[in-house]
Amino acid sequence: MKEKSDIGLVGLAVMGENLILNMASKGYTVTAYNRSTEKVEKFINGRADGKSIRGAHSVEELVESLAKPRKIMLMVKAGQAVDDFIEQLIPHLDKGDIIIDGGNTHYPDTNRRTEYLESKGLLFIGTGVSGGEEGALTGPSIMPGGSPAAWEHVKPIFQDISAKVDDGSPCCDWVGEQGAGHFVKMVHNGIEYGDMQLICEAYQLMKDLLGMSHDEMHEVFAEWNEGELNSYLVEITRDILAYKEDGEPLVEKILDKAGQKGTGKWTGIIALDMGIPLTLIGEAVFARCLSAQKDERVEASQVLSGPKVKFEGDKKAFVDDLRQALLAAKMISYAQGYALMREAAREFGWHLNYGGIALMWRGGCIIRSGFLDNIKQAFDKNGDLKNLLLDDYFKGKIEAAQDGWRRIAATAISSGIPTPTITSALNYFDGYRCARLPANLLQAQRDYFGAHTYERVDKPRGEHFHTNWTGRGGDTASSTYNV
Repeated sequence: MKEKSDIGLVGLAVMGENLILNMASKGYTVTAYNRSTEKVEKFINGRADGKSIRGAHSVEELVESLAKPRKIMLMVKAGQAVDDFIEQLIPHLDKGDIIIDGGNTHYPDTNRRTEYLESKGLLFIGTGVSGGEEGALTGPSIMPGGSPAAWEHVKPIFQDISAKVDDGSPCCDWVGEQGAGHFVKMVHNGIEYGDMQLICEAYQLMKDLLGMSHDEMHEVFAEWNEGELNSYLVEITRDILAYKEDGEPLVEKILDKAGQKGTGKWTGIIALDMGIPLTLIGEAVFARCLSAQKDERVEASQVLSGPKVKFEGDKKAFVDDLRQALLAAKMISYAQGYALMREAAREFGWHLNYGGIALMWRGGCIIRSGFLDNIKQAFDKNGDLKNLLLDDYFKGKIEAAQDGWRRIAATAISSGIPTPTITSALNYFDGYRCARLPANLLQAQRDYFGAHTYERVDKPRGEHFHTNWTGRGGDTASSTYNV
């Protein structure tokens, strides 16, 4: 074991322990620390025994054990706990030392902490880590941002422990300044919400409309995972549908009440703040909220009725339409997520590498999927691409899928089966490709009741007009703004 550790890690929950073991397996010496020193002893004498891992029993011992510039990664609960530990560390650190927050932190906190620590001569990294327990141990996707000067010092460690794709490229690269890393991780989680809800809608249509057995659905997802829908979430859905307890599908014994930790909600809120139509992810969050109203829904089901569910068409053709709908809607979700990242980069002055982000998501993370290579190629070809739907590959795939997609949406609506993300994605596509929306009437309404003004198609853009619609109003207009 080296005289001084390459990095220290604080927080010995599952993710923290597994990241330490991952680092040690790649040849790094790591100091483990936890507020509860009993956990340190248990880890050192258990899973870490015989490995290049040492334990620390105080903050002073942790800092003293590290090679300079010191690198300390926090894997503690997001929020006040991070700020509290940063304050404990600061008196013991020297100029140029690096603190890393690897939790699911909200990006404004990372913006604030980066500025604060840089003002004290220290460096800060806020990094998203995706892949769960297994990914942390065998190779996660890592999305670091913060103080650019810190990157060269942590790059070898982060890239060595990250997941690798087929050509050996690491699923980790520098994202951008301040909270850019945690912002990208937030968008990743938002897309994850959308992907999961889309798959759930496909499952409900197959089960409730087509009457398919779980073994049949397992076979469909297995087939889908071998084609364009290849992804981690489709893969685990395949396995879940085949899992039985006492001869019965376990999934049907699970209460239909979804939980959430807030990252999807954060994504929707910032999209509203920035004026980006993140409709699919928003509907995925609201679908979880509606599922949480389990008791109320059970009561409502006894009072409210809808159409009788009955399918009389070609089941095989419907399943193929469903595949196309799922593929197209997934592409819409990624397009919306990238549009949000693009707006954040513009607003915060970040220099995001969009193709690089796709590369980071190709392995290790929850949303890894087959067409991330195509996203990288799209941005490599055109770094100024405004929307993924305008790339030739995605344009072609969406157009080829839309007939089946529309049939799925129409059948679901006429059958009374909720498909909020499949249909919202289709509405976004139709709205985005529409050269003239009815917002002209909306602006007239706003001007009628609130004198909010409007622009005219027969006048230069930027000029605002007000009409005295009733003859009783004056010429005074309200101020106007755009989100």
